Amino acid sequence: MIRFDPTLRGPLHGVRVIDLSRLVAGNMMSLQLADFGADVIKIEPPQGDPLRDWRDGGQSLHWKTYGRNKRSIALNLREAGAMAVLRRLLETADVFIENFRPGTLEEMGLGPGVLAELNPRLITVRISGFGQTGPYAKLPGFGTLVEAMSGFASRTGFPDREPVLPPLALADMIAGITGANAAMMALFARERGDAQGQVIDLSLLEPIFAVLGPEAAIYRTTGKIKERSGSASNTVSPRNVYRCGDGKFAALSGSTQTVAMRIFDVIGKPEMKSDPRFATNVARVAHRDIVDTAVAQWFLARPRDEALVGMREAGATVGPVYDIADIAQDAHFAERGIIVEVEDAENGHLPQHNVFPRLSNTAGGFRRAAPGIGEHTDEILAELGMTL
Repeated sequence: MIRFDPTLRGPLHGVRVIDLSRLVAGNMMSLQLADFGADVIKIEPPQGDPLRDWRDGGQSLHWKTYGRNKRSIALNLREAGAMAVLRRLLETADVFIENFRPGTLEEMGLGPGVLAELNPRLITVRISGFGQTGPYAKLPGFGTLVEAMSGFASRTGFPDREPVLPPLALADMIAGITGANAAMMALFARERGDAQGQVIDLSLLEPIFAVLGPEAAIYRTTGKIKERSGSASNTVSPRNVYRCGDGKFAALSGSTQTVAMRIFDVIGKPEMKSDPRFATNVARVAHRDIVDTAVAQWFLARPRDEALVGMREAGATVGPVYDIADIAQDAHFAERGIIVEVEDAENGHLPQHNVFPRLSNTAGGFRRAAPGIGEHTDEILAELGMTL
């Protein structure tokens, strides 16, 4: 079990981050920085970040995970004294994260111009659904809307069914990791003397749209809109999720010509390799249903473990479809420490995802548990020489 060690110093030791965001994207971003040693001060309203209300089994497990390595100060920003504390904190900060609707920060008297005067070295990350400009800037910025409007949902699911939204805060998570990367670029530019502070306009929309790859180029070039294809691919064949004889599922990808040819050998269909309908990837995609039927029949005739061994021995790229119970028992996850048991006051210990990515010489770590609402208010105020 990992115990929190407040003496750990990561590569971002000495970097102060003020996180005024709510819910997922900002918390994911500040978690990345906190895990590697940044002093993340989470500013919460007296009732706490709404992420605390996402409960499973009666516990705030989202908060326990995404609030770790942070300090919490509770401020009612409708009060002048609280705003004075926020301004003082911003004077001491390197990075400031907010995710208000565009224009709100200006209404609070903390627009970019004011912040630049307050702290010329401050890097401000403004997270919103659709960006600080454009016709949609003022729309509510929940990830669900972005996952729909980005084109992501239109590609997910089966062609005869409705589009499928991801069952988790995918757009927020991608934006959070992107935001941490953007903040590090800005910090590097500041360190090198290329800039002082700057403003990062981070929408939820653009990172998840970028994940779709060359969609715009494909549409312009072909005039076609790619249809939903379930777990199959419009780009590569064979590629799908296949049911095995024991009812379990395996995922297979023949992303290269060599692997695709190996798959045809394994399933006992070597003649498909020279058939013009299947000899190239373009041809296989055009005849995807025939390819999938042949591969599916092979998987259905044997239990999953046997199928995985057969494919892997032939050099085909295949893997089991896991749920979290499978992951909890998997030797690779265990040996790599992808999930670690972390001390927890309520449960004794609790599994969480490990710090990532893995740095060989300046690793991140676990310094403190997710704080209670305002747990560090007095401590932080004392550091500032202030009171409320």
